[in-house]
Amino acid sequence: MTDSKNINNPVGQGGGQRKRLSRAERQNNGPHRNLDRQGAADKKAELVRKMREKTRIAEDAGQAGDDTAQS
Repeated sequence: MTDSKNINNPVGQGGGQRKRLSRAERQNNGPHRNLDRQGAADKKAELVRKMREKTRIAEDAGQAGDDTAQS
């Protein structure tokens, strides 16, 4: 019997009873994290779009006010 206590070969769990974990999965970077990161990127992109839209509206309002003051 082996005395290895490696995460991929734990004592008493031989014979494929436990899924082998890749290095990324052991560091909690599995496929579920990729989905979380994609969702976060989507939220960030939406937020940036809204912020740019607000600044564009404010700039347009500021330019319209400047045009009337100069005339």
